[in-house]
Amino acid sequence: MQSYTIGQAARLLGVSPDTARRWADAGRVVTHRDEGGRRLIDGRDLAAFSVEVGQGAHFEDGEPYTSARNAFPGIVTAVKLGDVAAQVEIQAGPHRLVSLLTREAVEELGLEVGMQATARVKSTSVHIDRT
Repeated sequence: MQSYTIGQAARLLGVSPDTARRWADAGRVVTHRDEGGRRLIDGRDLAAFSVEVGQGAHFEDGEPYTSARNAFPGIVTAVKLGDVAAQVEIQAGPHRLVSLLTREAVEELGLEVGMQATARVKSTSVHIDRT
């Protein structure tokens, strides 16, 4: 499972690294240290926490998280596979994006809960890029 540094987690959550560090210090999200001493957050823990943060959607500066060119970098929080179709949810800061795509596309991208991905929105379509 992928782990994320405090800085990476902050970017995915749409907050400053200081905010992410304070949340970790307060025990709101579980961290562990790597061999170099860096604090890391397990991808599944970050995915669950990002949903919690997204539901609250309170930011220090009061500004919503936005992204240039309709790209929403975030973390995969759910993957539901059917026989032919699939549903992928991404939490990008306070934004929860849901994409319906083929099962084959999800398998080719190797999408799973806890990994980074970018949702790209064009009109009514949401496209997923693995990052």
